[in-house]
Amino acid sequence: MAQDTIKLGDYLFTRLRQLGVESMFGVPGDYNLRLLDFVTPAGLHWVGNCNELNAAYAADGYGRIKGLAALVTTYGVGELSALNGIAGAYAENTPVVHIVGTPPRPLQDARTFMHHTFSDGDYRRFAAMSIHITAAQSRIVDSTTAPEKIDWILQQALIHNKPVYLEVPDDMPDVLVSAANLKTKITVPAPPCSAQEPQVLAQILERIYQAERPFILVDGESTGLGIVNQLDALIKATGWPTWTSVYGKGLADEQLPNVYGLYAGGFGDDAAKAYFEEADLVLTFGPHYSDTNSYFYTTVPKPKVAITFSGSNIQIKDETFRDMSARNILSRILENLDSTKLVKLTGPPKTKLTIDTNTPDTDALVQTNFYPLVNPLFKEGDIILTETGTAAHGGRNFTLPSKSRLFGAVTWLSIGFMLPATLGTALAQREQNANTIRKAQTILFIGDGSLQMTAQEISVMIREKLNIVIFIINNDGYTIERVIHGRKQAYNDVPFWRHAHALTYFGAEEEHAAANTFQARTVGELKGVLADERISNGSGVRLVEGGCSGALLYLLNKQLAQEKVDEEEKEKGQK
Repeated sequence: MAQDTIKLGDYLFTRLRQLGVESMFGVPGDYNLRLLDFVTPAGLHWVGNCNELNAAYAADGYGRIKGLAALVTTYGVGELSALNGIAGAYAENTPVVHIVGTPPRPLQDARTFMHHTFSDGDYRRFAAMSIHITAAQSRIVDSTTAPEKIDWILQQALIHNKPVYLEVPDDMPDVLVSAANLKTKITVPAPPCSAQEPQVLAQILERIYQAERPFILVDGESTGLGIVNQLDALIKATGWPTWTSVYGKGLADEQLPNVYGLYAGGFGDDAAKAYFEEADLVLTFGPHYSDTNSYFYTTVPKPKVAITFSGSNIQIKDETFRDMSARNILSRILENLDSTKLVKLTGPPKTKLTIDTNTPDTDALVQTNFYPLVNPLFKEGDIILTETGTAAHGGRNFTLPSKSRLFGAVTWLSIGFMLPATLGTALAQREQNANTIRKAQTILFIGDGSLQMTAQEISVMIREKLNIVIFIINNDGYTIERVIHGRKQAYNDVPFWRHAHALTYFGAEEEHAAANTFQARTVGELKGVLADERISNGSGVRLVEGGCSGALLYLLNKQLAQEKVDEEEKEKGQK
């Protein structure tokens, strides 16, 4: 082989390796097998998932930590199984490269009726489906243009911070392509300096100096803007009261005295809400105003007091400045900020998630005591994941240690997502912390109903020897659906599982499973579990099962009130 050429499979995976991807998710299929032969030689770790949906979920979790992820599926049956996970990554801004092994070019050109197709000769149907849930798409069909197409699609994932779609025909992994581009790194182009930047900077600084009651709100799209480190500097430089959204939780250091954690609008702390309503300046970074992330839009600031940094726009009151880089402007703010002109103030009292010391150990676990009890388990660098449902709502008020993250239900809310996402985040966490002394943990809170969607991936966690603690909140069914509608309906029931046997069933050694499976249904039992060294500083996959009722009372009360009205109407009709 000439030194200036390389096989296409080697080129693709070398490029991913250069961008920091170390693990590859996916499932083998007959149209991607030749491509998969290149994964390990390229220095990538192959993570064979139990199915393609789980692979996409895991890649999403990995990408949220590493900044880029990749998965490989086969044409048709494989890629379609992954689409729900890719759609979630698109909705919540995770760059995932979805690589699809497609039938060989001669078969496609001849419109041959093949398996995994509709036997009509149309090979473009499935790619067309992905157009709606990926930021860019590319199809490799020619060796001369392959390197540029690969580089372009990878760059698009980084630019848009969303999934992209890449087709690699089964006859192409061994094809020789130019290796010249490998000498140059793939980068995101530096944002241009807008002619309006001095004007916008002057307006923002004027508003900052005039503010008497400022409020900083950090939302989750700040990661895609590349401003997380700058935000930390701003929060420290101003000392101003700072809150996050669910999506942004952990992006601001909650151990700082002026960082309050989650702002829940009309569903949270009254003092924080009063401060927000009376604020004369709200600096909002990376807003993501879905109903669930904004608590039904009660966290959206009034335009007249807001300066919003989002995408390539900066909005000041009702005026939008386009083609502006949040990173550039924030850098200029920090460079020019005169701290002597800033208001010095103390925000509302900080509330902490605390447990009533008078709570008897015999009391059953409920929302109000379960989450305060487990909060001290978290240590610096840990990643906490809370599945859609009661876990997501209960975990929003956790106080996080420095350098920790919490991933909760934001917008897509596909139940079962968090378990494979935990696999992905734990792998990324291990790769990032490979040289540190303390091995941080990944901690998952998931309901029994959600668990049944994607439980197979526990076997991959065990095989990968990851340090994960799983809390199964066993309330005998889909609790979140019960409180929304159908409190007593059979469709919200789930089959009974013996979770105590989960670790052994999914491949753990008998000795490890026996020592690392716990149950806790009372306050005292949970205290005992949390005090166990195997939970706080253990290794491998550990499982804690317990009940935790009492979530989402406002929805439950609404349903109970409607049931009362329905009953009264029924009685009137009988008369």
